Amino acid sequence: MKRRLPQPTTDSIDMTSLLSALADPVRRHLIRVLAQHTEPFECGVVAQDLELTKATLSHHWKVLREAGLTTTSVQGRTRLISIRKADIEQRFPGLLDAILHAKEDSFQK
Repeated sequence: MKRRLPQPTTDSIDMTSLLSALADPVRRHLIRVLAQHTEPFECGVVAQDLELTKATLSHHWKVLREAGLTTTSVQGRTRLISIRKADIEQRFPGLLDAILHAKEDSFQK
């Protein structure tokens, strides 16, 4: 049985929370990787190229979800994550495209 972790409704996605979540280069990298996939992706696979602890990675996913950028479905021990493209586009037209097409920052992997 699949369940979805709590996330803000489309109407309650807040620009300040969204931009705060995206202020971190690791989270921007995760969003860019997710954007390359049309289907929900397993959270550990998305970040396999990053040298982060499971706790740190889990924190980044939580920040992105609570800001309204991603949705997370849980099935057993598997967590599938996808970007809420339609919701973000509805709330802030063009913002996600601008973020995805901006020059990627360098950060320590």
